[in-house]
Amino acid sequence: MKKILMISAALVLMSAGLQAQPWEELFNGRNMKGWRQVTGTAKFTVRDGMIVGTATSQSKANSFLATRDVYGDFILEFDFKSDVLNSGVQLRSHLNPERGRFYGYQFEIDPANPGLCGRIYDEDRRGWLCRPDAGPAEEAAFHKGWNHARVEAIGNNIRTWVNGIPCSNLIDDADADGYIALQVHKVKPELEGSTVCWKDIRIITKDVAEYATPTAMPAVNCIANTLTDEEIADGWKLLFDGKTTAGWQSARKQGVFPDHGWTVEDGILSVNKGDGGESTGGGDIITDRKYRNFILTVDFKLTPGANSGIKYFVDPFMNTGPGSAIGCEFQVLDDELHPDAKLGVRGNRTLGSLYDLIPAPKGVWETYTIDGWHTAMVIVRGNHVEHWLNDHKLLEYERNNQMWNALVAYSKYKDWPDFGNAAEGYILLQDHGDHVLYRNIKIKEM
Repeated sequence: MKKILMISAALVLMSAGLQAQPWEELFNGRNMKGWRQVTGTAKFTVRDGMIVGTATSQSKANSFLATRDVYGDFILEFDFKSDVLNSGVQLRSHLNPERGRFYGYQFEIDPANPGLCGRIYDEDRRGWLCRPDAGPAEEAAFHKGWNHARVEAIGNNIRTWVNGIPCSNLIDDADADGYIALQVHKVKPELEGSTVCWKDIRIITKDVAEYATPTAMPAVNCIANTLTDEEIADGWKLLFDGKTTAGWQSARKQGVFPDHGWTVEDGILSVNKGDGGESTGGGDIITDRKYRNFILTVDFKLTPGANSGIKYFVDPFMNTGPGSAIGCEFQVLDDELHPDAKLGVRGNRTLGSLYDLIPAPKGVWETYTIDGWHTAMVIVRGNHVEHWLNDHKLLEYERNNQMWNALVAYSKYKDWPDFGNAAEGYILLQDHGDHVLYRNIKIKEM
């Protein structure tokens, strides 16, 4: 009951504060003036003051009913109802005529997964940007029947609410403007004829910032190589500024950066294509200081057949011979095309694995495309370590115990004294002779 009263109060306060706002109707309740269908073959009709989208299994793509006008900064409100059908509302979105696909930010509607409603998905491009395990909301705001949505798109910031409850706070610079569109998802035959409805669609486009909701919401920052004020206050620091190699040095020649094999361009730190050998080009690079307890996030992008790695607890003086510097490794690999994925034991050399020690689970990577940007995260709290990929936990382990030492004894690291047990070490990006791109490298010490 307390939760219901809080939600009701929030809605009353929001409604009271919006009475003087300069709303414009996007849908007049009678016809589709100002709208056009741009993709798919689902049917959009007007009935009883609603736009009704009806799904068909015959549609080869998602269907979108888009505004004829383009919108930049705005506050958008609408009511929606969907009992079974996956849907959404596109924001600042665009049509790709060559592919016949609509892409861009999407306010998610998914009654099968209530916690996703109001989250931001990048349709036909990057996938999830704000989802329950990455966004700020503490509970699912969606319920059966009619729901009320609010979107505030101002500058690089897009915030969403469902029934007065904050759902997403995205900071991103991919699109400054675009179309608003209503989605009917392509469906299987068993969902033929299922519907989603929208009504009371209205927008503010003038003096938008004056009418923004004064609510503090944790943000998801998707602008590479930047920190929000919130991140800075929370202790995050950039390990790559997007412009220079400051903070990095050669693993073999400390104090200087390799004079070849690595480039910085367009906000990306790249290890260049070499002969495929381990540290035979420019060589590995390490941070200019050691780290003990931390959360490390690194965006990476593979090229076909590429191999690299993100290492931690690195001791650059342990291996003075050929090959890479020694440390625990978050494997970065094209599992399909690089032979290393088939070596090792039970897949412990696949993407996201603790290299040659603990395999990442199968199935997580299958939901992503190899040629996009992905986020690796390593969390270290004393002897406890976790590997994450794109907001999914892959594995966790404990160091400095008998089980860990036994695991190391059956790996390629068995001959390195006390491997993985150091209290601190450098962070390393590996040169394995393949072209791999890195950006958005951040760390929070704990």
